[in-house]
Amino acid sequence: MKTMTCKQLSGTCNKEFHANTFEEMAKLSKKHGMEMYQKDDQEHIKKMNKMMELMKDPKAMKKCMDDMRKEFDATPDD
Repeated sequence: MKTMTCKQLSGTCNKEFHANTFEEMAKLSKKHGMEMYQKDDQEHIKKMNKMMELMKDPKAMKKCMDDMRKEFDATPDD
């Protein structure tokens, strides 16, 4: 099990997520983003908009995901 924060996953806050795999971690981060969107949290919405722009460039999106996966892999187990 690893712990990462919203900020480590391209977000804005220090909410912690706990998961065994990068895929699980990404799902938790996405769910949190949707919750913050529904709460109209402007800081999270700004980051989400940047991610949406990034998604338009497959190479840039792949690099972003690869970087987050590397950080996940480098994070020590709890």
